[in-house]
Amino acid sequence: MPASDLLPAAVLPRLTAPRLGRPYELVASCGSTNDELATRALAGAAEGLLVAAEEQTGGRGRRGRDWHSPAGENLYCSLLLRPALLARLAAPLTLLAGAALAQALASLGFSPRLKWPNDVLLDTPNGLRKVAGILTEMASEGERVRHVIVGVGVNVNTRDFPGPLTPIATSLRLVCGIAVDRGALLAGFINAFGPIYDGFLAAGPGAGLREWKRHAVLGQPCWVKREDGRSEGTAVDVDDSGALLLRTDHGETVTVHAGEVNWLVPTA
Repeated sequence: MPASDLLPAAVLPRLTAPRLGRPYELVASCGSTNDELATRALAGAAEGLLVAAEEQTGGRGRRGRDWHSPAGENLYCSLLLRPALLARLAAPLTLLAGAALAQALASLGFSPRLKWPNDVLLDTPNGLRKVAGILTEMASEGERVRHVIVGVGVNVNTRDFPGPLTPIATSLRLVCGIAVDRGALLAGFINAFGPIYDGFLAAGPGAGLREWKRHAVLGQPCWVKREDGRSEGTAVDVDDSGALLLRTDHGETVTVHAGEVNWLVPTA
């Protein structure tokens, strides 16, 4: 493997979180870092293990969508968590990871926006475009969490996207005009997520969700496709479970636990 800004020597000295991100492994290629980490989790790996890949041959996002994962350009990583939680309380972790990634991007000079539940956006001359996504996958034993895998994909240095992605995706490099250090971004994400995660375990998701809201696209008319139909209204907030709160034209509040947001008007 050629010299890389994701090598352990480039990442580990930057980590300040007391246990997350250790051990850290960089692989040249894998199907997906979430699947790679799931294998290690089932074999008994401890909380904090972090796996990154130079390339994913089967990278995926929510709802089984493919994630564009060319070699040597972007950040594909997964973090293993073993929170002592009831499974029904783990849902906010996706938003908390998004808050941490937004913090890391802001520290590098970007102005990220968070779209519920798992998208990170950046402003471009053509409006907001997706730059990153979070894929959180949980395994449970009875009512309790066995492990949670937090997968992160960030378009860092890609300059060209396949045709269908061109109108909806961007990269850090396309926005700022220069190459971005992936190791600095990875360490920044882990360092931001550590305190948010510890706060969640100690006192609930409140502080982390406030950070998420600080970067969130809220107040926008939208509709949400759900398995049981469609809900339409204005996205006004999220609750402590991580659910999106929509206010309808009739003044009712609808709680959406799962689905995909589609804006009714362009976002600024």
